[in-house]
Amino acid sequence: MSRFMLCLQSCWRHLNGDAAYERYLLHWQEHHAEQLPPLSRKAFFAAETQRKWNGIKRCC
Repeated sequence: MSRFMLCLQSCWRHLNGDAAYERYLLHWQEHHAEQLPPLSRKAFFAAETQRKWNGIKRCC
């Protein structure tokens, strides 16, 4: 695969949220590894959906 295509694929994954689980795992490894097990991919995306859509979402 060309370098341009790899860059495009990487950008797309970041824009659509696909890379969020990998970022979560890196954060978990650095900060929480001794305290609790990581969330599964399914549980992570369920928690993210709840965080994004629950609560008040307005400017005023």
